[in-house]
Amino acid sequence: MRLSDLSRRSGVSVTTIKYYLREGLLPPGRQLSATQAEYDEQHLRRLRLIRALIRVRGLSVSTTRDVLRALEEHTGDTHILLGLALGSIRIAQEPEADAPEPAEVDALIKELGWQVHESAPARTTLAETLTSLRTLGSAMDWRALLPYARLAERTAAVDLDQLEGIDDPLEVAERALLLTVLLEPALLALRRMAQENESARRHAED
Repeated sequence: MRLSDLSRRSGVSVTTIKYYLREGLLPPGRQLSATQAEYDEQHLRRLRLIRALIRVRGLSVSTTRDVLRALEEHTGDTHILLGLALGSIRIAQEPEADAPEPAEVDALIKELGWQVHESAPARTTLAETLTSLRTLGSAMDWRALLPYARLAERTAAVDLDQLEGIDDPLEVAERALLLTVLLEPALLALRRMAQENESARRHAED
């Protein structure tokens, strides 16, 4: 397909595609002449992943380039590929924030029997949350998170089930990113609605 066709099918402007080509995010097409190049389905899939990383995950162009390079190095390893796309595994160029003592999070992960990368940002998020709760006077510790973690396991299984049967690694990464990041507000909304329903069930007058 020509550049105009790639733009039409991807929904990305020709100007933006040329920018991605210059920045090395998108590989060059097959040169047909001095001014014409041809692109294929892999370009289309990679372009969609680029847009998902920038628009959905909110990465900068330079970090997106680093993530794409890391993905290329781990194309045959779906587990690592998903971790890189979703940000659950850091790449070397991404700065690590100062984190609270992770001992409680380590205890939670051990109790669950989960395999979680040691640099996963979610570890920091959990540790900071537990610290904040204690600062506000809550006695909640990591054990209180166990029922939520079991629910999260079931949600994760539903997420990964939707990736079954997809062979192209770029499509797997894009689909996983969209399912995870774009669905998070919907999952939070469902939780709020379920809480309202449960409150009505328990407390509302007949």
